[in-house]
Amino acid sequence: MSGKESGSSYAVLGAGAWGSALAIHMGRRAGSVRLWAREPEVADEISRKRKNTLFLPGFSFPDSVRVTSDLSTAVRGASRVLVVVPSQHCRGVLRRASAALEPGATLIMAAKGIETDTLALMTAVAAVEAAGRASAVLSGPSFAAEVARGDPTAVVIASSDADLARHLQEEISGESLRLYTNNDPVGVQLAGALKNVFAVAAGAIAGLGLGHNTVAALITRALVEMRRLGVAAGGRTETFDGLAGVGDLVLTCTGALSRNRRLGEALGRGTTLEEVLAGATQVAEGVATSLSARDLAQRHGVEMPIVEQVHAVLHRGRSPREAITELMARRLKSELGG
Repeated sequence: MSGKESGSSYAVLGAGAWGSALAIHMGRRAGSVRLWAREPEVADEISRKRKNTLFLPGFSFPDSVRVTSDLSTAVRGASRVLVVVPSQHCRGVLRRASAALEPGATLIMAAKGIETDTLALMTAVAAVEAAGRASAVLSGPSFAAEVARGDPTAVVIASSDADLARHLQEEISGESLRLYTNNDPVGVQLAGALKNVFAVAAGAIAGLGLGHNTVAALITRALVEMRRLGVAAGGRTETFDGLAGVGDLVLTCTGALSRNRRLGEALGRGTTLEEVLAGATQVAEGVATSLSARDLAQRHGVEMPIVEQVHAVLHRGRSPREAITELMARRLKSELGG
């Protein structure tokens, strides 16, 4: 069942790289898609030239994608709303959109992060700001440019409502994007958020000129930390062995297209965080998530030494080399004991 056959109408909130890629994909699938761009100049360029040179250069939008910078216009009448704004802006965007949202609309949360002030996941934010609407989570190993290009990609659609997950799976899946269902939205969201923190560490390793041994150790131990916190917070252990867990972790820690990895690489070469952020056009979620992940770990009494060191590098002035030295000097222990 394609988007055209399902009768569902789609809106995409956020015209960054990932939102643009999803709009392009759904524009190929559905009869009509509305895309909300916060920046009027981005909306104007997509409308006139069918391009988004600021956030996703090199790709054309199908004619079926209509763009607006008016949030109410974007969501009005849409039965499915893909929320693809930076996680720290999710609450404000949903609050502004709520009056125009259809009562029966389904929110598909594609933002990957944890709210820093409340430590809330994006579905929890949606439950407050768009109360009464069903929600699901879209996550997994997926660089925006490759999805827009049509490279074969597999991701997860997660919901506690199995029927909803299956309907969305059928509507969104296409020739180049395959969705697997999952009934653990908590685990899927935590995996999607935490991998950005570990990608910063992977980039720092590259920036320091260290090799594959170090990256392999990082990814393996990062998965342990991710699973440890995820299960403590209510996720299921098997989720972290799947696409949203190890799949997205490997992609983001090794892929050159990862914004968080690039940020870490710059830090490893000696660039300051302020300098990196000053030159960025898109949000690297790992910066904020390092704050919320550390706080969430402390709330649950979970040990996350890699997260602790990334937090120290990003927010307390520790150098990446000092962080690695501290990790290597930790008390020796059994791998099977965590």
